[in-house]
Amino acid sequence: MPNLSKYELLPGKTHPIGATVEEDGVNFCIYCDERATAVELLLFDQTNSIEPEQIIQLDPLIHRSFYFWHVFVKGLPQYTHYAYRVDGPYQPENGLVFDKHKVLIDPYSKGINRRLWNRVDACKPGCNLHTSMRSCVLKLSDYDWQGDLPVNHLLNESIIYEVNVGGFSKSPTSKVKNPGTYAGLIEKIPDLKSLGITDIELMPVFEFDDSEVRYVNGNQLVNYWGYSTVSFFSPHSGYCIDSAGGNPLDEFRDLVKALHKAEIGVILDVVFTHTDEGNDQGPIYSFKGLANDSYYFLEADNKKNYCNYSGCGNTFKCNHPISEKFIIDCLEYWVRDMHVDGFRFDEGTILVRSEDGSLIAHPPVVWGIELSEQLADTKVIAEAWDAGGAYMVGSFPGHRWAEWNGVFRDDVRNFVRGQAGILGAFAGRIAGSADIYQQQNELPSNSVNFITVHDGFTLNDLVSYNDKHNEANGENNRDGVDNNRSWNCGVEGVTNNAEISSLRKKQIKNFATILMLSKGVPMFVAGDEVCRTQYGNNNAYCQDNEISWFNWDDLITNRSMLQFWQRLIAFRKRHPRLSRNRYFGGEINKRGLSDIAWHGCELGKPGWHDPTGLALAITIGARDEGLDLHIMFNMYWFALDFELPDIEGKNWYRAIDTSRTSPDDISAEGKEILHLDASCSVDARSIVVFVSK
Repeated sequence: MPNLSKYELLPGKTHPIGATVEEDGVNFCIYCDERATAVELLLFDQTNSIEPEQIIQLDPLIHRSFYFWHVFVKGLPQYTHYAYRVDGPYQPENGLVFDKHKVLIDPYSKGINRRLWNRVDACKPGCNLHTSMRSCVLKLSDYDWQGDLPVNHLLNESIIYEVNVGGFSKSPTSKVKNPGTYAGLIEKIPDLKSLGITDIELMPVFEFDDSEVRYVNGNQLVNYWGYSTVSFFSPHSGYCIDSAGGNPLDEFRDLVKALHKAEIGVILDVVFTHTDEGNDQGPIYSFKGLANDSYYFLEADNKKNYCNYSGCGNTFKCNHPISEKFIIDCLEYWVRDMHVDGFRFDEGTILVRSEDGSLIAHPPVVWGIELSEQLADTKVIAEAWDAGGAYMVGSFPGHRWAEWNGVFRDDVRNFVRGQAGILGAFAGRIAGSADIYQQQNELPSNSVNFITVHDGFTLNDLVSYNDKHNEANGENNRDGVDNNRSWNCGVEGVTNNAEISSLRKKQIKNFATILMLSKGVPMFVAGDEVCRTQYGNNNAYCQDNEISWFNWDDLITNRSMLQFWQRLIAFRKRHPRLSRNRYFGGEINKRGLSDIAWHGCELGKPGWHDPTGLALAITIGARDEGLDLHIMFNMYWFALDFELPDIEGKNWYRAIDTSRTSPDDISAEGKEILHLDASCSVDARSIVVFVSK
C-alpha cells in the first residue's frame, strides 16, 4: 500500500508551472480545465516502481488557485518519478475526457521514464498505472556548461544542415563508439566542421514514442522521424547511450556544448502543431486528461472529434492563452537552459490559427515569440504551410520569422530538370525571392532556400527517379508526394550506364551551385554532399534502417562530390555579396558594375519572355575590392556560347564548371583558371562561374 504521509506537504505556489526543485523540497504546479474536480499526485521511489510510494490527494481548498493545482513536498529528492491522475466529467461530446484511472505525465516535465510504457493500455478505458509513463524531478542548475553560450550566427550568413540524430551515426559504417546517439553525433563533429556548414538543424529531439512497431515483409517499421511529441521539455531518451537509464538532459547538453565548441549553431525542428495523443482513438497520457478542450481543436458540432489541420490526428490549439504560454515557456527553456540557437516550426501556419481555426493577422503566439526578449537572438523559421490547406510563404506574420521557401524548391527543380520559359521565376529565386518578400518589408534572410529536406527525395534520388518508390512503407505506395519535379536522366533508379551516372552527378552539382550562389539562407539535408540515396523512397518516416541512415562509406565512394560541396561552401563564404542581407538594387561599384546585371547568351539580353528559354547569365558586382562574379546557367541539352563582360584592368578566371570532372569542376581558392577569350562555351546542362582578378 502507498504511504499516504511520508512527506510533509505545504500549499505550494502557482508558478513556475511544472516540478521545481528548491532548497528544501519540490514545488509542483499543473494546469487543469476548471471543470476538473480532483487531482492526485503520485510519487514513485524507483524508475520501475509499479506502485507509487505516496499518493497525494490535493485539497481544492488548499492546493487549487483557479485552474492551477499546486503543492510543495518538503524533503522530496531530485530524480523522484511522479505523475498525476485527474478526475472530472467524462463527456466526450462536450470535449471533456477526464478519467480518474489514467496516469498523466506533466507537460512541463524535464525528463520522462518510458520503461513500463504500454501504449495500448493508454488507449482503452481503465487503469494503466502499471504500464504508464512517469515524469522525473530534475534540477537544471547542476550542469557545468564551462562558459558555453549560444553561437547565434547571423541568419543571412548561415548554412544549415538538416540531420536526424539517430540516423546520422546508426549505420555500422559510422564506426562510432555509441551509434545512433547524441554521443555518436559528437564523434562526427569533425566531419561537419570539414564540410563548412555553420548550423545543424536537428530533426525532432523532444521525447517521442518509438515503441510502436509494425512489420512489412519482415522488416521492422517504427516512428523514425519523431514528428509526434510526447514531452516537449524532455530530450528524446532513445538517443541516449542507455535509452532506459541514461540522462537525456546531460547527454543533449553535451552535444550542444561540443557543437558550439566547433562554432556550429544548433537549430531544433519543433512540433507544436500536434501531439502524440492522436485523435479520439489515441492514448490519454497528458493534455487530453488535463484540459482537452484547452489544448486541442475540437469539432464544434461534436467535440468528441478532433480537428486535423496537422494531418496527424489532432491539432494543438496554439493560440489558447494556456497553450501560448506553454509554447513560449518551452522555447525560452530550450534557449536559456539548453543553449540552443534556433527553432524550425513544423507546419508553422497552425501557429497562425485562432481558437476557431481561422488564420489571423496577429496570432498571439507568433508575436509572443517574435517579441520575447529571451528569444531576441534566436533564429525562428516557419514551415509556412499545413495539412489543413493553409499556405503562407511570403505572408507569414511577424518580420523576423524566416520561412522554408517552397517556391524556391519548386522553381529551381523545374529549371534544372529542363522546364522552359520560367527564366523570370528562376531569376527571382537566385536573387533572394524579392518578388515574394520585399513588399512585406522583409529581407533575403527571410527566405530559407532548399531543394531537398527530410521529407521528399534526397538530391541523388531527385536526379535518379521520376516516381516515388515507397512500397517498403507498407502503404501500397500511396504515401508521400507524387509531384516531385524530378528527372531520372533517362533510367529509373540505379544504373550501370556511365553516361547517365555522369549526367546525374552533373545535375547534383548544378543544384548545389544554384543553392549556394542564391541570396537567402541555404539549407540541405545530410548526405546530399555524398550522393546519399533512399532508393526512391520520398517519405521514409518509418525506416529506421539503411534506407534512412547516413552511409559513411559514401565519403570514400563519392569523395569528389564531397570535395565539390566543401569548396562550394567555402566559395560562398568568400563572396559576401551572396549573403548580404539586402536585395539587389542597382548599386554601382567603382568598376562601373551594377550589383547585378542580367544576360542571356548575349550581354544585356536575358530573354525573359522566351517560351523556350533555358539559359541565363548574371554579373554580380562586388563592393569595394571584392571579386566580381559572372555566372552562366545552361539547362539546354546542347552547349552554348556566352558573351563575357569586359572589366577594365581585370581578367576573368574560371572558378566552377559543373560539366568537368573532379578536381577541375571547382578550383581551390587562388587556383582559378585564367580565361582570356571574350566568350565562354558552357556545356549542356551545366553552370560555369567566373571571378574577376
